This record gives sequence, C-alpha cells and structure tokens, in this order.
Amino acid sequence: MSSPSDKSLADQLEDLLPQTQCTKCGYPACRPYAEAMADGSASHNQCPPGGIEGVARLAHVLGKKVIPINPVNGVERPRPVAFIDEALCIGCTLCIQACPVDAIVGAAKQMHTIVSDLCTGCDLCVAPCPVDCIAMIEVTPGKTGWDAWSQAQADAARERHDFRTARLQREKEENDTRLAAKAAAKLKEVQSETPISDAEKAEQARKKAIIQAAIERARLKKEQADKDAQ
Repeated sequence: MSSPSDKSLADQLEDLLPQTQCTKCGYPACRPYAEAMADGSASHNQCPPGGIEGVARLAHVLGKKVIPINPVNGVERPRPVAFIDEALCIGCTLCIQACPVDAIVGAAKQMHTIVSDLCTGCDLCVAPCPVDCIAMIEVTPGKTGWDAWSQAQADAARERHDFRTARLQREKEENDTRLAAKAAAKLKEVQSETPISDAEKAEQARKKAIIQAAIERARLKKEQADKDAQ
C-alpha cells in the first residue's frame, strides 16, 4: 500500500473527501475537486458533506487555516437518503442515469428502488424525476459531516463511482465501435452502387460525403477521448 508521501497532493486530498460525488463543491465529482484544490483553483471549504471536520482534514494537508464551509456550496447537515414513492414511479430511468454510485435499481417502465445502504445522499436523482416521486429523508439526526458518514462508506462509494465511470466509458466505446462498423458497411454499400444518370451520381456523392463526414467526426471524437484519458 502506498504511503501518503508516495501520493500526489491531489491523491491525498481525494482520500480525505467523503466521496458522495454530489457536485455541491462545484465540480462534477470528488476527484476533479481534489485536483482543483491541489492546483490552487478551489478552496478547501467547498464540501458540505464532509462538514467542518472535512475542512480541517483538508486544511491540515494543505497547510491552511480551518475556515467555515462556503454557504454558496451548502451547509453541513445530517446525512439524507433518497426514497422513491413506488406508487408514483413511472419507470423513466432518469434517476438511475443520474445516480453517480449505482444505488438505484430498476428498468425502463418498471418501478425503481433506492438501495439505501448504497445511497450517498447526493440529491442528484431528485431534479431529473418528472413526477416528483423522490424525497430526501434524514437518516442521521443529530449527526453531520464525518459523524454521519464513515471512512468505510466513503471508500465503498468511491469504488462504486469508479466502477460506474469505467462501465459507462466501456459501453460508450462499444457503442461507438458498433456505429463505426455500421457506417463503414453503409459506405461500402454506397460505393458498390453503379449510378447511370447525373442525378444518381450526384445522390451517390451526397451519400458518400455524409457518411465520410460522420466517420471523420467519430475519428476526431475518439482521438480527443484518448487524449483526455492520458
């Protein structure tokens, strides 16, 4: 196991975050926030789920003073867990898509359920629900921040978030590969045509241009994705 001295500053800061992946810090996940703190572009008081103890942990590593949580990002509060009114759920899957830690189970046009032990209380499933059937309910009355959320829970949440991120990336790559294969097959089909009239030749050229443009866009997107992954 790596010691703290073997880790980058961003790694050390990420280890101290509660991993709720709630975006309240202003960043899309805990890791980007850690990186922003490490490069000095974000303050260490932007994580309400971590509470004032979380601020103190981050301040210690950064060599800074403990300061109040920025109210713009929210307030320290008891840990909430999402609950779905199953009688109202229409099975749209929007909450499943929004959950950063795969804590919601269900399928299209079927009732969804929150796995409460996995829910980080991030609230991200609430806004997308078109029938307002999701409520956030406090489950740690009197306890806030790290008193309401253990390191073991944070570690498990990060593992689920990382697994979900990898799964979505893999599914995207597989879908892109399928689409590229279809585009290549369609281009081959168009190229095999033998136009006779000028109108047919023009139509073939139009189809080829559209398909080739689509293939080029896909190629550029893949190149950019590969650069971002490096």
